[in-house]
Amino acid sequence: MSRQVPMGGKARGLPPNVSLANTSNPDLASLFECPVCFDYALPPIMQCQSGHIVCQSCRQKLRMCPTCRGELGNIRNLAMEKVASTVMFPCKYSNNGCQNTLLHTEKTEHEETCEFRPYCCPCPGASCKWQGSLEQVMPHLLQSHKSITTLQGEDIVFLATDINLPGAVDWVMMQSCFGHNFMLVLEKQEKIDGLQLFYAIVQLIGTRKQAENFAYRLELNGHRRRLTWEATPRSIHDGIQSAILSSDCLVFDTNIAQLFADHGNLGINVTISVCER
Repeated sequence: MSRQVPMGGKARGLPPNVSLANTSNPDLASLFECPVCFDYALPPIMQCQSGHIVCQSCRQKLRMCPTCRGELGNIRNLAMEKVASTVMFPCKYSNNGCQNTLLHTEKTEHEETCEFRPYCCPCPGASCKWQGSLEQVMPHLLQSHKSITTLQGEDIVFLATDINLPGAVDWVMMQSCFGHNFMLVLEKQEKIDGLQLFYAIVQLIGTRKQAENFAYRLELNGHRRRLTWEATPRSIHDGIQSAILSSDCLVFDTNIAQLFADHGNLGINVTISVCER
């Protein structure tokens, strides 16, 4: 059970030479810096017996206080928690250009979707752990994923070969048009009941705001049949997994795939267009 230190207690509140009346918000935010990772210690705020605080993430890995080497107890610092509720904290990606300041209750949600957070490699699968800026994404793909083919033009055919391969398989192609690069992904997943589903989607190598300027159309066409899907491309900042989980893409099973396949190869017509405002 944790002990709670009230506002009048002797455990750490604000340092004696600092008052709320004459302290700027950046100075107040700095009081919450974790001495280990330099991130902010946010409520619930725990302290050692001498009043030193540490963030929750580091607290779980430590046995002694990193400041005084004293025992880390389970004492909550209510004074600091009350101050924290009034402080505007900078986004963790402020060094990347984000100028937002937020209450601690809003900070985590904002940072999960912040436009300034690092971009991950957009290639499907978990094998590539690369992260970097948007400007570095295409050089990374050209250097580390040289097997990906790039086709020019707003209307191309994405050819997925050997769609009958067993298990989970990904097919990836790049499309370059309108001064931007798009990544086309066809992902085959095998469900628990043995059902195999294909998910086809287009993502823009760009921001969400840039993605809103485009639309894409996927079409399976052949044997007097046609299956189409139209949507706004997703930014690589968002990735494709949430769209796949919600089926917000072109979805079809192996029976449908066989209707349009030719000797185990599946061609998907891909058209990129600019949205008129």
